[in-house]
Amino acid sequence: MHHDHDDFAVEPVKGLPERPPEGEHILWQGRPNWWALTRESLSLYWVAGYFVALAVWRFVTMADQVGAVIAFRASFPFIILGAIVCALLMIVGWVQARAAVYTITNRRVAMRIGAALTVTLNLPFTQIRNAGLDLRRGGTGTIALELMGETRLSYLVCWPHVRPWVMRRTQPALRCIPEAERVAHILAEAAEARVSTPQLQRQPTAASVAAE
Repeated sequence: MHHDHDDFAVEPVKGLPERPPEGEHILWQGRPNWWALTRESLSLYWVAGYFVALAVWRFVTMADQVGAVIAFRASFPFIILGAIVCALLMIVGWVQARAAVYTITNRRVAMRIGAALTVTLNLPFTQIRNAGLDLRRGGTGTIALELMGETRLSYLVCWPHVRPWVMRRTQPALRCIPEAERVAHILAEAAEARVSTPQLQRQPTAASVAAE
């Protein structure tokens, strides 16, 4: 018997814990490019280079003593081990990217992140001090969000959806997204419009004050 199961089937709207209130609408949704996320957040190339360096070092140190063939056999396990580690990193990167959904509305940025422990960050534009774009070749890039006030987030809980190595005041980030420059423009325009819109508050009338 086959059952289709979706861990996020309970979401009323993809990527959001509840339906947007009246007047709020989605401007953009996306998720990280899994290959770029693996390469940047998990340092895939550095890990691969480390195992290649170990294999070369092993080969060079043994070649003069036992010959090239035996030296190659002795160094080859490092290549195999490196390939296994890199494959595991790619799986982790794919899972992390697949589990994430970034949403920009006309009022906030929402980030549903986490593979094992899923959390949703709701970041109103009024709580975002600044947004920085780190654009890479191919158009992918990361948009890091600097938060205002006493808003604190856990670096470990949010990783890898954070600005790398900024731990004192964690900056949540839309990591390794395609067409990052276009998304940054959408975010900037929406945030500017929202922040510049006057917030109307209900003021007590003279009759209500007198009644008190």
